[in-house]
Amino acid sequence: MKVKRLIVLNLLVFSVGMMLSVMIIHNKNSSEVDLVAMNELVKTIEKNWGKEESFNKLDFKQSFSVVDPSGKLVYQTSGSHYINLYESIKHRETIIDIWQNNEMVGKLIIPNKDHEILQQIKKELIIAISLIFSFLMVTSIIYIVYIDRTLLKPFQHLKDFAANVARGNLDIPLNMTQNNYFGAFTESFDLMREELSLARQREYESNRSKKELVATLSHDIKTPIASIKAVSELLLIQAKDEKVTKQVNTIYSKAEQIDLLVTDMFHATLEELQQLKLTVTEESSEILIDMIENVNYDQQIIHDPIPECMILMDPVRMQQVIDNIISNSYKYAGTRITVHSQINQGYLELHILDFGPGISAEELPLLFNKYYRGKNVEGENGSGLGLFISKYFMENMKGEISCSNRNDGFTVVLKIKLA
Repeated sequence: MKVKRLIVLNLLVFSVGMMLSVMIIHNKNSSEVDLVAMNELVKTIEKNWGKEESFNKLDFKQSFSVVDPSGKLVYQTSGSHYINLYESIKHRETIIDIWQNNEMVGKLIIPNKDHEILQQIKKELIIAISLIFSFLMVTSIIYIVYIDRTLLKPFQHLKDFAANVARGNLDIPLNMTQNNYFGAFTESFDLMREELSLARQREYESNRSKKELVATLSHDIKTPIASIKAVSELLLIQAKDEKVTKQVNTIYSKAEQIDLLVTDMFHATLEELQQLKLTVTEESSEILIDMIENVNYDQQIIHDPIPECMILMDPVRMQQVIDNIISNSYKYAGTRITVHSQINQGYLELHILDFGPGISAEELPLLFNKYYRGKNVEGENGSGLGLFISKYFMENMKGEISCSNRNDGFTVVLKIKLA
């Protein structure tokens, strides 16, 4: 149903109701007494007073009653409901005295029908108005339902659609019925969603290509670096001159730095690509001693005996974590390193302590952020990825990593889950 048709229909019903009400009121005329006939009736009653049986033959269109001077009913026609003179006066009925030989012998009472006519008008008007308002109510309900289906619900769909787009849910289409008021506007919204989805997919593929390129180049760079390190080690064995040894050591040191930077970049790229896999297994805690000794190049690491227990970890990734932490201590503290261990609340804890200056308190929460490097890194090579990757490894091995300052140095705590 169209809105214009509904408005025209309501106006038509309203007009018909107005005409019907006017007709009801106009057709109900108040009762009027025929004065000529009434005078003839009075004369006839006066002439035949005392002969009440002759009143039945009187020709008078309206009903009437005849009472004696005391108000006692003498005669009444059908349709007349005389009660007493007081009620007749109250209802404004016509009362005429009847005289005979100059003596009032009775009264003629003609009922007033205006009250009955008014009640009939009220009744008919109530029926007519009830029908009109019932029809208007039904059409209004139909109109409200129509508005809800054609405007409100489609608008709510548009609102929900916009919320999904804002959240990035671009796979949910905007479903609309064919005949809706938003028309091409709705279709444009859905086309926008499809274009946004395609743009996001292209962006994702572009970023993935870049990350894959970085990962590939990082892997390819490590091969020639390994060759440089191997040749440098061979030259160090063969070198006799102190100057040559120093130069070869410099080459080896720089190659080692490049190797660490490329390794960090490679691991960070794989982590973003969700390809940095871990295989967590049950291992003996004795394996940690070998891992610590693997990075004890200058014999500066002192460690306590590690409690014998079974722990959950990926040995390769755990070696990388320890390498990163020890490497940072060598680089930024340059002191001896002490490792303490203990079992505490379901974890084997490794406390790795150096005796350098530490870092400022405001930098502590930022150390594990990607690419973050502290204020004490000036003159030192690095990418800011080592601790970020170490935290990723520890969390995926169901462990934890944290760090803190001491009065005499800096501490990193590794919490390794017990099996």
